[in-house]
Amino acid sequence: MSSDLQFLDAPPVDAEMAAPAGKPCAACGTPVEPLDKYCPACGSEVPGSKFPVQGLPAALNREPESQNPLSKHFQCENCGAEVATDPSQRSYVCPFCDSTYVVEVSAAQAGRQRPEFVIGFTIAPDQALATFRRWLRENRWYRPGDLHTASIADKLKGVYLPFWSFSMLAQSEWQSQIGEHWYRTETYTVTDAKGNTSIRTRRVQETEWWPLAGRHHRYYSGYLVSGSRGLPQDQALRIQPFQLPALKRYEPYFLAGWLAEEYSIARDAALALCQQEFQRQEQRNIAAFLPGDTHRNLAAETAFSEVNSDLCLLPVYILSYRYRDKLYRFLLNGQTGKVAGDKPISAQRIGIAVAVAIGVVLIIAIVLYLLSNS
Repeated sequence: MSSDLQFLDAPPVDAEMAAPAGKPCAACGTPVEPLDKYCPACGSEVPGSKFPVQGLPAALNREPESQNPLSKHFQCENCGAEVATDPSQRSYVCPFCDSTYVVEVSAAQAGRQRPEFVIGFTIAPDQALATFRRWLRENRWYRPGDLHTASIADKLKGVYLPFWSFSMLAQSEWQSQIGEHWYRTETYTVTDAKGNTSIRTRRVQETEWWPLAGRHHRYYSGYLVSGSRGLPQDQALRIQPFQLPALKRYEPYFLAGWLAEEYSIARDAALALCQQEFQRQEQRNIAAFLPGDTHRNLAAETAFSEVNSDLCLLPVYILSYRYRDKLYRFLLNGQTGKVAGDKPISAQRIGIAVAVAIGVVLIIAIVLYLLSNS
């Protein structure tokens, strides 16, 4: 029986694209810096690692910065994603929406702000593939029977995705009503089933409200906004957090052997989204700061200043596939291993499960009825 499961065709990655400034670890694929003797992720020794020569100026010890080997750019006309890939790649299928409406754009036309930070892959490709297979087998009784028949060995790809990271100072003027609880004792009468009455007491909470206003300020950072139209923010949040202390200064050799997407969401658009989130956080922090037992009608006017932004490339494994003409996507955080995605569900198998459950309930009800009347 033929399968309806179709995995998108992703472009091959040239394994010899490593720039002279560095290369991925042969054991796990994590980018290794030129002066590292051991891989920071798996501890494997790096053959041919280079160390500075004593007595030479630092400028002479530095290796020349390589050119970015990923110089061919493809842009999806359906979702807007733009991916840099191997220059020898002639055609491309969008890994985000499985669209073939993809056009090539020149490197100059695709010019973007240079990334400032990067986090390397710590999950090797074979580990990512094993994780996907385990994920696909979970609750497999509810999955279509032909879901496992497609070959997926070469379909899962690691991609450096762009994220905007912002830090800023929030200054707010707020006003609210603060409630302070106090308690009083009241008496009440209870009548039982025989008509007898008794007097009882109970403690009743009352709240006294006071108007209050003030100022609050806090510095916010660490919120990542997806710079990819192919990966909306709600989906990007599903595989977060990333461990940001692992950020390193961007160098082109980090991308050797991997795909990298150019950002398609501009800084200003990402900043507006980030400020909405920081506004919500500021509201929560003001509420936690307020005195009293409770509060109501909190209103805050917040102004942001000292805004700083960084463009980061973060590691994500992506696998998009179609089943019965519907697009599904698997995502794996290439640093922490956190998984997110959607899988097809067999309506027929779920219907059988529901019917069996209803049948069991009916049988139990009939048995209980017979026992009660015997």
